[in-house]
Amino acid sequence: MVRRHLTPQDWSTVALRAMARGGVAAVSVNALAGELGTTRGSFYWHFKDRDALLTAALEIWEQDDTAALISELSDIADPRERLAALFTTALGQENINGLEPAIVAHADHPAVAPVLRRVTERRIAYLTDLYTELGLPPATARRQAVTAYAAFLGWLELRRSACDVVPEVADSGTVAAVAVEHLITELARSATHEAGQE
Repeated sequence: MVRRHLTPQDWSTVALRAMARGGVAAVSVNALAGELGTTRGSFYWHFKDRDALLTAALEIWEQDDTAALISELSDIADPRERLAALFTTALGQENINGLEPAIVAHADHPAVAPVLRRVTERRIAYLTDLYTELGLPPATARRQAVTAYAAFLGWLELRRSACDVVPEVADSGTVAAVAVEHLITELARSATHEAGQE
């Protein structure tokens, strides 16, 4: 049987899944090699050490869940529609369940901190631009962006840790869909309302 040649992407993907399950500590070279059905030698062919893998994995998360999404949304001309599409995608099913809360929980880890900071800054800047396009002055748009981003992070944490207590944030079902739509409507409405008062 011919063994498939593993790529840095393969290692990074399995590292992100491990992180979602158990945080940074779960990203163990031995455990990941076992999961991939390979040896530690394959790992060291691609990465200098575990922190290099963590950085590479987090940069893939940054690209897929931030840069690519922003690029996809650029075709939507209307800022309110773009905002709704952003929230619908971001609050929908995660690519890897539990990954965002796991990353945020390790914000002080040296491999996590710089990537998480870049992602947070870019996401808040993007939201600020959207709210500005909706008519809010820059300072108000920034405050609204921070509020929206906090709601997003809270939603993901509730879905990970308390969906039995808060079924509205469960991964699937009518209740979750209705709750997501309500949250999107409120976040967009508050921006429209504030813009009308300026």
